[in-house]
Amino acid sequence: MAHEYHDPVLSQACLEGLKIRPDGVYVDVTFGGGGHSKAILAQLGPKGRLIAFDRDRDAWLNVLDDDRFTLVKTDFRWLKNHLRYLGALPVDGLLADLGVSSHQFDTGGRGFSIRFDGPLDMRMDHRTKRNAARLLRELDEVALTDLLRKYGEVDGAPRVARQLVKANAESSIGTTFQLVEALKPVTPRGKESSFLAQVFQALRIAVNDELGALETLLKQSADVIAPGGRLVIMSYHSLEDRLVKNWMRSGDFGGVENKDHFGNRTRPFDPTSSKAIQPSPEEIERNPRARSARARIATRT
Repeated sequence: MAHEYHDPVLSQACLEGLKIRPDGVYVDVTFGGGGHSKAILAQLGPKGRLIAFDRDRDAWLNVLDDDRFTLVKTDFRWLKNHLRYLGALPVDGLLADLGVSSHQFDTGGRGFSIRFDGPLDMRMDHRTKRNAARLLRELDEVALTDLLRKYGEVDGAPRVARQLVKANAESSIGTTFQLVEALKPVTPRGKESSFLAQVFQALRIAVNDELGALETLLKQSADVIAPGGRLVIMSYHSLEDRLVKNWMRSGDFGGVENKDHFGNRTRPFDPTSSKAIQPSPEEIERNPRARSARARIATRT
Protein backbone atom coordinates (compact mmCIF):
# COMPACT_ATOMS: atom_id res chain seq x y z
CA MET A 1 0.00 0.00 0.00
CA ALA A 2 1.30 3.46 -0.91
CA HIS A 3 1.88 5.90 1.94
CA GLU A 4 0.32 9.32 2.24
CA TYR A 5 2.87 12.01 1.34
CA HIS A 6 2.38 15.77 1.26
CA ASP A 7 2.64 17.91 -1.85
CA PRO A 8 6.24 18.53 -2.86
CA VAL A 9 7.52 22.01 -1.98
CA LEU A 10 8.32 24.58 -4.74
CA SER A 11 7.14 22.04 -7.30
CA GLN A 12 6.50 24.54 -10.09
CA ALA A 13 9.84 26.32 -9.66
CA CYS A 14 11.69 22.99 -9.68
CA LEU A 15 9.93 21.80 -12.84
CA GLU A 16 10.61 25.07 -14.63
CA GLY A 17 14.21 24.88 -13.44
CA LEU A 18 14.67 21.48 -15.11
CA LYS A 19 13.59 22.89 -18.53
CA ILE A 20 12.14 19.51 -19.46
CA ARG A 21 12.49 18.28 -23.04
CA PRO A 22 9.83 15.68 -23.94
CA ASP A 23 12.44 13.18 -25.20
CA GLY A 24 14.99 13.89 -22.45
CA VAL A 25 16.41 11.71 -19.67
CA TYR A 26 15.86 12.97 -16.11
CA VAL A 27 16.75 11.86 -12.60
CA ASP A 28 14.79 12.42 -9.39
CA VAL A 29 17.29 11.35 -6.71
CA THR A 30 14.81 11.76 -3.81
CA PHE A 31 11.69 9.91 -4.95
CA GLY A 32 9.74 9.90 -1.65
CA GLY A 33 6.03 10.05 -2.36
CA GLY A 34 6.67 10.43 -6.08
CA GLY A 35 5.20 13.94 -6.31
CA HIS A 36 8.06 15.45 -8.30
CA SER A 37 8.44 12.29 -10.41
CA LYS A 38 4.76 12.35 -11.45
CA ALA A 39 5.07 15.99 -12.45
CA ILE A 40 8.19 15.26 -14.55
CA LEU A 41 6.55 12.27 -16.27
CA ALA A 42 3.56 14.43 -17.14
CA GLN A 43 5.89 16.62 -19.24
CA LEU A 44 7.79 13.77 -20.89
CA GLY A 45 6.82 12.28 -24.23
CA PRO A 46 6.81 8.55 -25.11
CA LYS A 47 10.60 8.60 -25.69
CA GLY A 48 11.40 10.43 -22.46
CA ARG A 49 12.90 8.64 -19.50
CA LEU A 50 12.92 9.15 -15.73
CA ILE A 51 15.13 7.33 -13.23
CA ALA A 52 14.38 7.84 -9.52
CA PHE A 53 16.41 6.92 -6.44
CA ASP A 54 15.32 6.33 -2.84
CA ARG A 55 16.91 4.41 0.02
CA ASP A 56 13.77 4.43 2.20
CA ARG A 57 11.68 1.26 1.87
CA ASP A 58 8.50 3.20 2.71
CA ALA A 59 9.05 5.17 -0.51
CA TRP A 60 9.38 1.97 -2.56
CA LEU A 61 5.65 1.34 -2.07
CA ASN A 62 4.92 4.44 -4.16
CA VAL A 63 6.58 3.06 -7.31
CA LEU A 64 4.92 4.42 -10.47
CA ASP A 65 3.50 2.11 -13.09
CA ASP A 66 4.95 3.71 -16.22
CA ASP A 67 7.24 2.20 -18.88
CA ARG A 68 9.35 5.36 -18.93
CA PHE A 69 10.06 5.13 -15.19
CA THR A 70 12.69 3.19 -13.21
CA LEU A 71 13.06 3.23 -9.42
CA VAL A 72 16.51 2.44 -8.03
CA LYS A 73 16.19 1.28 -4.41
CA THR A 74 19.38 2.76 -3.05
CA ASP A 75 21.15 5.89 -1.83
CA PHE A 76 21.80 8.57 -4.48
CA ARG A 77 25.50 8.45 -3.65
CA TRP A 78 25.68 5.49 -6.08
CA LEU A 79 24.10 7.63 -8.81
CA LYS A 80 26.74 7.38 -11.51
CA ASN A 81 27.18 3.58 -11.30
CA HIS A 82 23.45 2.93 -11.56
CA LEU A 83 22.90 5.38 -14.42
CA ARG A 84 25.75 3.77 -16.31
CA TYR A 85 24.30 0.31 -15.66
CA LEU A 86 20.87 1.49 -16.89
CA GLY A 87 22.42 3.00 -20.04
CA ALA A 88 21.04 6.39 -19.05
CA LEU A 89 24.13 8.60 -19.36
CA PRO A 90 24.32 11.52 -19.81
CA VAL A 91 21.09 12.91 -18.35
CA ASP A 92 19.39 16.20 -19.24
CA GLY A 93 18.46 17.17 -15.71
CA LEU A 94 18.74 16.13 -12.10
CA LEU A 95 16.42 17.05 -9.22
CA ALA A 96 17.15 16.59 -5.50
CA ASP A 97 14.66 17.49 -2.77
CA LEU A 98 16.83 17.00 0.31
CA GLY A 99 15.90 16.48 3.95
CA VAL A 100 13.14 14.49 5.59
CA SER A 101 9.77 13.89 3.95
CA SER A 102 6.54 14.77 5.75
CA HIS A 103 5.77 11.06 5.79
CA GLN A 104 9.02 10.31 7.65
CA PHE A 105 8.33 13.08 10.17
CA ASP A 106 4.76 11.94 10.72
CA THR A 107 5.60 8.28 11.32
CA GLY A 108 6.32 7.99 15.05
CA GLY A 109 8.10 4.66 14.67
CA ARG A 110 10.84 6.29 12.58
CA GLY A 111 12.05 8.53 15.42
CA PHE A 112 12.48 11.72 13.36
CA SER A 113 10.03 13.92 15.25
CA ILE A 114 9.83 15.36 18.76
CA ARG A 115 6.02 15.17 18.54
CA PHE A 116 5.68 11.40 18.69
CA ASP A 117 7.16 8.82 21.02
CA GLY A 118 8.90 6.00 19.22
CA PRO A 119 12.24 4.21 18.92
CA LEU A 120 15.15 6.66 18.57
CA ASP A 121 15.95 5.38 15.08
CA MET A 122 16.24 8.18 12.45
CA ARG A 123 17.64 5.88 9.75
CA MET A 124 16.46 6.69 6.24
CA ASP A 125 17.76 3.32 5.07
CA HIS A 126 16.77 0.34 7.23
CA ARG A 127 19.91 -1.46 6.00
CA THR A 128 22.18 1.01 7.86
CA LYS A 129 23.63 -0.59 11.00
CA ARG A 130 23.75 2.41 13.33
CA ASN A 131 20.60 4.21 14.46
CA ALA A 132 20.42 7.37 16.61
CA ALA A 133 20.17 5.50 19.94
CA ARG A 134 23.30 3.49 19.14
CA LEU A 135 25.12 6.62 17.96
CA LEU A 136 24.39 8.31 21.32
CA ARG A 137 25.68 5.26 23.20
CA GLU A 138 28.89 5.06 21.18
CA LEU A 139 30.01 8.70 21.07
CA ASP A 140 32.04 10.30 23.85
CA GLU A 141 31.54 13.86 25.05
CA VAL A 142 34.08 15.38 22.63
CA ALA A 143 32.65 13.65 19.54
CA LEU A 144 29.09 14.46 20.58
CA THR A 145 29.97 18.13 21.15
CA ASP A 146 31.46 18.28 17.66
CA LEU A 147 28.39 16.62 16.12
CA LEU A 148 25.92 18.97 17.86
CA ARG A 149 27.96 22.02 16.89
CA LYS A 150 28.61 21.00 13.29
CA TYR A 151 25.27 19.51 12.27
CA GLY A 152 22.81 21.24 14.61
CA GLU A 153 24.55 24.58 15.23
CA VAL A 154 23.49 24.00 18.86
CA ASP A 155 24.35 26.78 21.35
CA GLY A 156 26.26 25.49 24.36
CA ALA A 157 27.03 22.20 22.59
CA PRO A 158 29.60 21.01 25.24
CA ARG A 159 27.02 21.38 28.05
CA VAL A 160 24.37 19.54 26.01
CA ALA A 161 26.81 16.74 25.14
CA ARG A 162 27.84 16.36 28.80
CA GLN A 163 24.19 16.07 29.83
CA LEU A 164 23.47 13.44 27.16
CA VAL A 165 26.47 11.31 28.11
CA LYS A 166 25.47 11.53 31.80
CA ALA A 167 21.80 10.70 31.12
CA ASN A 168 22.75 7.79 28.86
CA ALA A 169 25.03 6.36 31.55
CA GLU A 170 22.19 6.48 34.12
CA SER A 171 19.64 4.78 31.86
CA SER A 172 20.02 4.11 28.16
CA ILE A 173 18.18 6.63 25.91
CA GLY A 174 16.16 4.48 23.50
CA THR A 175 13.10 6.54 22.49
CA THR A 176 12.39 10.06 21.26
CA PHE A 177 10.57 11.05 24.46
CA GLN A 178 13.44 9.67 26.59
CA LEU A 179 15.78 11.92 24.61
CA VAL A 180 13.51 14.96 25.14
CA GLU A 181 13.36 14.11 28.87
CA ALA A 182 17.15 13.68 29.10
CA LEU A 183 17.64 17.11 27.51
CA LYS A 184 15.30 18.93 29.93
CA PRO A 185 18.06 20.24 32.28
CA VAL A 186 19.79 21.97 29.35
CA THR A 187 16.74 22.99 27.26
CA PRO A 188 16.47 26.82 27.13
CA ARG A 189 13.12 28.07 28.39
CA GLY A 190 10.93 29.59 25.72
CA LYS A 191 13.05 28.06 22.94
CA GLU A 192 12.18 24.41 23.56
CA SER A 193 11.00 23.52 20.04
CA SER A 194 13.86 25.14 18.13
CA PHE A 195 16.49 23.73 20.50
CA LEU A 196 15.10 20.18 20.30
CA ALA A 197 14.77 20.47 16.52
CA GLN A 198 18.48 21.38 16.31
CA VAL A 199 19.54 18.40 18.43
CA PHE A 200 17.31 16.01 16.47
CA GLN A 201 18.63 17.45 13.19
CA ALA A 202 22.24 16.97 14.29
CA LEU A 203 21.66 13.31 15.17
CA ARG A 204 19.70 12.65 11.99
CA ILE A 205 22.35 14.18 9.72
CA ALA A 206 25.03 12.09 11.45
CA VAL A 207 23.06 8.83 11.33
CA ASN A 208 22.40 9.22 7.59
CA ASP A 209 25.67 10.98 6.67
CA GLU A 210 23.51 13.50 4.83
CA LEU A 211 26.23 16.06 4.10
CA GLY A 212 28.68 13.39 2.92
CA ALA A 213 26.02 11.99 0.61
CA LEU A 214 25.23 15.49 -0.71
CA GLU A 215 28.90 16.21 -1.49
CA THR A 216 29.17 12.88 -3.34
CA LEU A 217 26.00 13.70 -5.30
CA LEU A 218 27.21 17.17 -6.27
CA LYS A 219 30.59 15.85 -7.45
CA GLN A 220 28.89 13.15 -9.54
CA SER A 221 26.35 15.60 -10.97
CA ALA A 222 29.14 17.14 -13.06
CA ASP A 223 29.90 13.70 -14.54
CA VAL A 224 26.32 12.64 -15.30
CA ILE A 225 24.61 15.82 -16.58
CA ALA A 226 25.03 16.69 -20.26
CA PRO A 227 26.32 20.18 -21.21
CA GLY A 228 23.34 22.54 -21.11
CA GLY A 229 21.50 20.17 -18.73
CA ARG A 230 20.07 21.38 -15.45
CA LEU A 231 20.83 20.70 -11.79
CA VAL A 232 17.98 21.61 -9.40
CA ILE A 233 18.54 21.19 -5.66
CA MET A 234 16.21 22.02 -2.83
CA SER A 235 17.52 22.15 0.72
CA TYR A 236 15.99 22.89 4.10
CA HIS A 237 18.84 24.09 6.29
CA SER A 238 21.84 26.38 5.92
CA LEU A 239 24.44 23.58 6.05
CA GLU A 240 23.07 21.96 2.89
CA ASP A 241 22.28 25.24 1.18
CA ARG A 242 25.85 26.51 1.73
CA LEU A 243 27.34 23.39 0.11
CA VAL A 244 24.98 23.68 -2.87
CA LYS A 245 25.54 27.42 -3.29
CA ASN A 246 29.35 27.12 -3.13
CA TRP A 247 29.40 24.15 -5.50
CA MET A 248 27.19 25.83 -8.09
CA ARG A 249 29.17 29.08 -7.90
CA SER A 250 32.69 27.69 -7.94
CA GLY A 251 32.76 23.90 -8.21
CA ASP A 252 34.31 23.89 -4.72
CA PHE A 253 32.54 23.16 -1.41
CA GLY A 254 34.49 25.87 0.35
CA GLY A 255 33.59 28.40 -2.36
CA VAL A 256 37.16 28.72 -3.67
CA GLU A 257 37.15 29.72 -7.35
CA ASN A 258 39.40 27.75 -9.67
CA LYS A 259 40.71 29.36 -12.87
CA ASP A 260 42.59 28.04 -15.87
CA HIS A 261 45.90 29.63 -16.95
CA PHE A 262 43.97 32.20 -19.03
CA GLY A 263 42.17 33.36 -15.91
CA ASN A 264 38.80 31.86 -16.91
CA ARG A 265 36.62 30.29 -14.23
CA THR A 266 36.58 26.50 -14.46
CA ARG A 267 33.37 25.70 -12.63
CA PRO A 268 31.25 22.81 -13.91
CA PHE A 269 27.97 24.73 -13.48
CA ASP A 270 26.58 28.22 -14.04
CA PRO A 271 23.93 29.23 -11.49
CA THR A 272 20.82 30.60 -13.20
CA SER A 273 20.55 33.19 -10.40
CA SER A 274 22.71 34.31 -7.49
CA LYS A 275 19.70 34.05 -5.18
CA ALA A 276 17.89 30.94 -4.00
CA ILE A 277 14.19 30.55 -4.84
CA GLN A 278 12.01 30.68 -1.73
CA PRO A 279 8.38 29.64 -1.28
CA SER A 280 5.65 32.28 -1.44
CA PRO A 281 3.68 33.25 1.70
CA GLU A 282 0.70 31.37 0.17
CA GLU A 283 2.71 28.15 -0.14
CA ILE A 284 4.02 28.47 3.42
CA GLU A 285 0.45 28.93 4.65
CA ARG A 286 -0.64 25.78 2.76
CA ASN A 287 2.39 23.82 3.89
CA PRO A 288 4.22 25.27 6.95
CA ARG A 289 7.15 22.91 6.35
CA ALA A 290 7.95 24.83 3.17
CA ARG A 291 9.14 27.79 5.26
CA SER A 292 12.83 26.86 5.30
CA ALA A 293 12.98 25.53 1.70
CA ARG A 294 15.57 27.01 -0.68
CA ALA A 295 15.85 25.90 -4.30
CA ARG A 296 18.94 26.56 -6.43
CA ILE A 297 19.26 25.92 -10.14
CA ALA A 298 22.36 25.69 -12.34
CA THR A 299 23.21 24.80 -15.94
CA ARG A 300 26.00 22.36 -16.83
CA THR A 301 28.74 24.31 -18.67
